[in-house]
Amino acid sequence: MLFYDAQALGMKLPLTGGCSCSAVRYRCDAEPIVMFRCHCRDCQRATGTGAACVVYVPLTAFHLTQGSLQHHSTPSLDGSDNKRGFCAACGSPLTGGETDDSIGLHAASLDDPSIFRSSMDIHMSDAQSWDVVDPAVPKHDLYPSG
Repeated sequence: MLFYDAQALGMKLPLTGGCSCSAVRYRCDAEPIVMFRCHCRDCQRATGTGAACVVYVPLTAFHLTQGSLQHHSTPSLDGSDNKRGFCAACGSPLTGGETDDSIGLHAASLDDPSIFRSSMDIHMSDAQSWDVVDPAVPKHDLYPSG
């Protein structure tokens, strides 16, 4: 797993964010485990963009400070379900890839999305030709090995 140096990125903890109507607010008290862009068709449909920009954090450090998330699940390539959280009032997608120990936050839902630094692009096999990707960031056809 990759860990980020919060101070080197100008990242101030806690990370905070929420939906566009402010009905749901959250706080994360830990540095991200990894940040990446997922280009799978599922993330494209869930976000309405070419890729989901994900800030993956420990679930124990994630706390809702206002409102509650509604959830829906989409199928993952590994055969499990991808648990996705959104605001029931405005529909803003906020989370994805929730497991028993971690949760992905949509970078644009952060109060300071400028902290997002992708360490990799995954599911490049589904990337759209119109989606501009950083050539310096490692690419994976599906998931990274290991």
